Amino acid sequence: MKNFLLTQRFWFIALVQIITVLVAFIFAFEVRFDFSVPDSFRSRGVQLMPALVAIKLPIFWYFGLLKGWWRYVSMPDLLRIVNGNVVGSFLFVCYAIFVHRLVDIPRSVLILDFLFCFIMTGGVRFLTRALRENYLPMPRTGRCEVRQVLVVGAGEAGQAIVREIRANPALEMRVVGFVDDDPKKKRELFQGVKVLGTLADLEALVQKKDVDELIIAIPSASGRQVRAIVESCRQIQVKFRILPGVGDLIQGRVSLQQLRDVDLDDLLGREPIQLDNENIANYLKGKRVLVTGAGGSIGSELCRQIARFGPAILILFENGETPLFHIENELRAAYPQLSLVAIIGDVRSRVRVEGIFAEQRPEVVFHAAAYKHVPMMECNPAAAVSNNVHGTRIVAETSHKTGVETFVMVSTDKAVRPTNIMGATKRTAELFVQALARESTTRFVTTRFGNVLGSNGSVIPTFREQIKQGGPVTVTDPEVTRFFMTIPEACQLVLQAGCMGQGGEIYLFDMGEPVKILHLAEEMIRLSGYTPHEDIEIIFTGLRPGEKLYEELLLADEGVLPTPHEKICIASSSAPPLMEMLVAVESLARAAKQLDFDGLRAGLQQVVPEYNPGGTGMRERG
Repeated sequence: MKNFLLTQRFWFIALVQIITVLVAFIFAFEVRFDFSVPDSFRSRGVQLMPALVAIKLPIFWYFGLLKGWWRYVSMPDLLRIVNGNVVGSFLFVCYAIFVHRLVDIPRSVLILDFLFCFIMTGGVRFLTRALRENYLPMPRTGRCEVRQVLVVGAGEAGQAIVREIRANPALEMRVVGFVDDDPKKKRELFQGVKVLGTLADLEALVQKKDVDELIIAIPSASGRQVRAIVESCRQIQVKFRILPGVGDLIQGRVSLQQLRDVDLDDLLGREPIQLDNENIANYLKGKRVLVTGAGGSIGSELCRQIARFGPAILILFENGETPLFHIENELRAAYPQLSLVAIIGDVRSRVRVEGIFAEQRPEVVFHAAAYKHVPMMECNPAAAVSNNVHGTRIVAETSHKTGVETFVMVSTDKAVRPTNIMGATKRTAELFVQALARESTTRFVTTRFGNVLGSNGSVIPTFREQIKQGGPVTVTDPEVTRFFMTIPEACQLVLQAGCMGQGGEIYLFDMGEPVKILHLAEEMIRLSGYTPHEDIEIIFTGLRPGEKLYEELLLADEGVLPTPHEKICIASSSAPPLMEMLVAVESLARAAKQLDFDGLRAGLQQVVPEYNPGGTGMRERG
């Protein structure tokens, strides 16, 4: 019987709808005449029934009321029910007026027919859903007993989780209540589930309700809030999972399929970034946009973010064949209408860069190509200067000569009072771009931020791999601290900074509070299900060449100017004249070509007086 109904659903729904239409019409006559309908009116009613069905059924089909699963009915379905009944009843009234002149058809019957048909059409659907969710027995799969679930957060996301659990008995979950710190929601019912208390009541509620699992359904929660919830869950030893953050939910509905274990991004996360999408679109939409280093961590995420704003063409410029292959394939799958050009090339080759600019004529350039690994660059200073300084000069000068509208350079907090080659080369690149900005009609913008979670070669993937192998986890120093933000967050702010200012500015991002790497390692071990210092050993290896105990975002003589965006400010710094920078950069390029390492370091120290090779920062600042 069940299989028959599934295969013949359309006809079954149509039959139920016909019955609903006829019953509503008959009931309207009965109510109008106090359940004693005169024969003449009853005869007219029977005469109108075929026309009533012939008019309303096609209208209901047009508005999608003859399909769909009633067990999942929701507010959008209610809107279709309203529209279908309004149009159907209107056409039936027109028929009654123009064909029968309303003879033996009371006007009140037509009004009551609309009301009863709407109530019954919606009622049968919502009744079906209520029965399915609340009264029909839950099927057993034989795998386990029903798990008692407590949902943290009674907002839209939490309510969506409750709806899905009710609609899918096979999940073998039952929501026993909500936990929410909003005093207005205390003891209220949402989706028929009560808000039992606040986070302070978590331990008592877990024990009282025999809770098996907590679902953290607060997509906008800050890292501090998530850390507090996670710590509570650990103390009371209850399983917990979390919905992704707001940024991850933009493209899709809230669903149990998106539930995952809490990860480091959740613990370190901050409030979602509010982007000025209109201004970003103004300088990206319909423009020819080129991204250097398009296959890297930052470059590839920039490409994903830029693609959302509909550029006329997105030019991927990358030195590595494999990463370029991967990001091109990903973008073609995600944005099939986007015009893409993937180009293998090296920013250190002026002939190659100028040829690409002449052919593709980019209007906006994001310069993310750079060597970034501090200890490696200490051993390869010539490569660092050649790529980070000389390569930046070539791309920036070519942008200036070809009339690029906006040039955005990605820099790093390691450029501030650098103690390593990488930071000194990035600071030199900053100064050159600032100097060129004064002589150019191109808007040159520099963005400076700290470490990004999960970037290639960063500490997070390293820790993850060490934990996977059973340890030990290596930390350079127990006091070392770093600023962190997620890759999407950093790239969103890069795009935002690109539409601000007149050129020559260095934009700083709000990186939040610095994080101790030791604490980071301990949290990652705990999130992997182990106990730090017991199950997984942590050993200290000492600071590597060029590394600091802490990082900074500002030089001592740099002030800060606000911008309209709360997470972005401007470093008020100045660069030497362009001719002076050109001489210095040319000298560095020669030294790099000749592998004159002493000359390189001396040249960098001349351009960046605050460069302190071997400096590690003050321990008390850690």
